[in-house]
Amino acid sequence: MKDQKRWIAIAIGATVAILVGIVLAMGLSRGHKDEEKMNDQPTGLTFTVADPSPSLDAKKPLRCYVNGAYVGDLTLGDCAKKNGVAAQKLDVGVDDAGNLTAAPTASLVPVPGAPASAIAGAEPVDPAQGAEIVPDTRAASGPTAACLRFSSNSWNRLSDNVTLGQCAILLFDQRCVTPGQASYGRWGSKTLRLVPKRVEQSDDNATFRALVDQGQGCSVPMVR
Repeated sequence: MKDQKRWIAIAIGATVAILVGIVLAMGLSRGHKDEEKMNDQPTGLTFTVADPSPSLDAKKPLRCYVNGAYVGDLTLGDCAKKNGVAAQKLDVGVDDAGNLTAAPTASLVPVPGAPASAIAGAEPVDPAQGAEIVPDTRAASGPTAACLRFSSNSWNRLSDNVTLGQCAILLFDQRCVTPGQASYGRWGSKTLRLVPKRVEQSDDNATFRALVDQGQGCSVPMVR
């Protein structure tokens, strides 16, 4: 009798163990499938990356500047023609108002008009303010004239009787400007202009040509 009860208990225990095993197996299988399903979904934040910005549309009008003056919304090619340069010579960027603009380097800064007499109309050097140090004359040669800087909407005399090279250094040595900007000065009857990486000169206050390239640290070497 005792043996019979023992075998019944063993059978019941085995049955329970089998049932528990089946339940656990079903749970694990379902969990594994759920895990696989979850792994198919992206986790965390997802972003849609836009295609790279296309190149500038040559047919799309943009604000065009000529000699610092806005001349209308034109295509890049038409704006280049207005400026008398190739389209590749134009600087294209966004202005302070967020508008796409095109202009030659420094064209966003109007060329200041020369006084009737640049020398007579300039403020003289005030010794009390401390005159600018004139570059070593031993490194310069050639004719001399007065050197003036245009600032605060007026011409200010820096020095008298300096060479062109000395004046360029007085005006622009270690001064840097960004694309679209410019700084102006005069040497005698010549207008001098600093644009990114070079100093330019003009005999008619309108047409500029290169005078000297700036070096490291926006330095201006002596023109010989």
